[in-house]
Amino acid sequence: MTVYVDDPVTLWRGQRWAHLMADTLEELHVMAAALGIPYRAFQDKPSGAHYDVTLELRQRAVARGAVPISRHVDRELMRAVIRNARAQATGTH
Repeated sequence: MTVYVDDPVTLWRGQRWAHLMADTLEELHVMAAALGIPYRAFQDKPSGAHYDVTLELRQRAVARGAVPISRHVDRELMRAVIRNARAQATGTH
């Protein structure tokens, strides 16, 4: 089981943001809690279950064992992770 964090490419509020995703929702929530991210920040959307993280939080997630993935280098893995995140989303949060 693995937690992933993609490239920080989305510009919002003057910062670059990445997505924290995982093989299971339990792993995702455990990592988010370890990073100090409140559950209310959970993005349970049809585009995929994830947390948005700043560059700093991305670095901390990697230090805690999250696997960095790149849309440019790890295309197949990235597609698989996104498919899984979409399958986990219920759209209720």
